[in-house]
Amino acid sequence: MANVESLCAQLLRFDTTNRGHGDAEGERDAAEFVAGVLAGAGLEPVVLESAPRRTNVVARLPGGDPTLPALLVQGHLDVVPADAADWTVPPFAGEVRDGYLWGRGAVDMKDFIAMVLTAVADGLRPRRDLVLAFVADEEDRGEYGAHWLADEHRELFDGCVAAISESGGYTYHVPAADGSVKRLYPVGTAERGTAHMRLTARGRAGHASRPNHENAVVRLIEALNRIAAHEWPVTLTPTVEAFLVRTGAALGVEVDLSDVEGTVARLGPAAKLVEPTIRNSTTPTMLDAGYKVNVIPSLAQAQIDTRTLPGTEKQLLDELDELLGPDVTREFVAHQPAVQAPVDSPWFAAMTDALRSQDPEAVVVPYCMGGGTDAKAFSPLGIACYGFAPLWLPEGFEYRAMAHGVDERVPLEGLHFGKRVLEHFLTHC
Repeated sequence: MANVESLCAQLLRFDTTNRGHGDAEGERDAAEFVAGVLAGAGLEPVVLESAPRRTNVVARLPGGDPTLPALLVQGHLDVVPADAADWTVPPFAGEVRDGYLWGRGAVDMKDFIAMVLTAVADGLRPRRDLVLAFVADEEDRGEYGAHWLADEHRELFDGCVAAISESGGYTYHVPAADGSVKRLYPVGTAERGTAHMRLTARGRAGHASRPNHENAVVRLIEALNRIAAHEWPVTLTPTVEAFLVRTGAALGVEVDLSDVEGTVARLGPAAKLVEPTIRNSTTPTMLDAGYKVNVIPSLAQAQIDTRTLPGTEKQLLDELDELLGPDVTREFVAHQPAVQAPVDSPWFAAMTDALRSQDPEAVVVPYCMGGGTDAKAFSPLGIACYGFAPLWLPEGFEYRAMAHGVDERVPLEGLHFGKRVLEHFLTHC
């Protein structure tokens, strides 16, 4: 049998750092390794490059019932940068220490890729066809990876009606009202949309020593102040509502959907899973104006990180235009719609069954991701995308701080648990 720890360690030793703006090259070596594992299991992987060394691997594993629609299982090979000086162990050593496997990508998301590859190498016999896609560039804009594949090689995903990938199915220990500790397993059924925007204020250039009521910098600052002070209304999407109701019931706390913020406050540590997704957000992050201290520029710009809940984007943009005022315009620098998959579906039921096969006391709840994943590339193809990368975690383990953090690591026991859950799910779904 293939060893999930060993395979994950090998993946971690490939430096697949994605520095953004096309600056990445290690994906090629990792992709060739993945293709070799798939070929060794009898599959015929297709290796596709969107640019030199920006490499993707896609393979199809036939299922037992060819009449069933296919499932996409997808993960990304790239990782964010890691400064070795900050780490306890070298970030690309793939070292085992204290019951954990350490390395950049250990939870985001080479652990999931290792679980899938190990299951395939062990002779996984799925109920339905699986399309396996291991892609480049998720940590930037996906234009060399998932989005490129969806645009240029859509035929590879023919027949896929659902997908699983990162950010769901992990253990989240939460104290209940009766003093017990419940084990939540949040499964991603939605994620907020990305609408990053550049704001441009225009005015009259002039000498800074003279009065100027058409100062572009002032106009931009006033617009940003209105945006920063604005509180977007609470919006209950199907996923968020289901999370509140089911999590509240499991923890034995009062759920009042007319007072969402009060309900969230009563959830204790579980509140962190839902706080970012009860409303939209517009966060100023970048400023650019002027070239000399005594010159008023005619143009000032800023960028804002905007996240939209499913079904809310038009309303947000209309309100944002009012906040900007007549002297500031906006344009998208990144624009990907929100993702929403059915909460009460056979897929979610199968994920619940798979988790409970290994943890009978698992409380499986849907949740909305605050950020974004490659689901934004595959959802427009008509694929219902779920965040389901199962992983057992010990109490007190700061899983959410691991992704993109220093000393990223994954518990060895968690890898074995995740592999067993995935095998159950892929065999029965």
